Amino acid sequence: MQLAFRVSGRINKPVHEVFEAVANPEKLSGYFTTGGAKGRLETGATVTWDFHDFPGAFPVEVVEVEQDRRIVLRWDASEATEPSTTGETPQPVGYKTTVTMEFAPTEDGRTLVTISESGWRRTPGGLKSSYGNCEGWTGMLCAMKVYLEHGINLREGFYK
Repeated sequence: MQLAFRVSGRINKPVHEVFEAVANPEKLSGYFTTGGAKGRLETGATVTWDFHDFPGAFPVEVVEVEQDRRIVLRWDASEATEPSTTGETPQPVGYKTTVTMEFAPTEDGRTLVTISESGWRRTPGGLKSSYGNCEGWTGMLCAMKVYLEHGINLREGFYK
């Protein structure tokens, strides 16, 4: 069994606007990367994302971008060794996971965003970290929805 997950949600905006909210670092920094994003998501690029809850910029490899349809990313896997209540920061472990974001128009003009991530090793730390990332991507979808539909940054002050 591979450690993988998939989350999705609908955002009441056209596909192009939702896609740009991820691909454009200024927009992504407005609701998700609480420490900022640097670099536009374009095939072959390596960009950085920084989060207040996990300080230090993360390099993100952009594997594939299909405008308004799909983004595939790879980044260093990390594995937690203690319960998250200890405040332990997961550590890189020498392999990468793959994140795929898909953007699909719905018949009523909204956008269905689906995010999947896979590639963790079948270890207790890999399992724990996969759950943590599932939580993070779910939070990202919620924050993006509120940001795009209502102009509110849900993450502001949440982690700092």
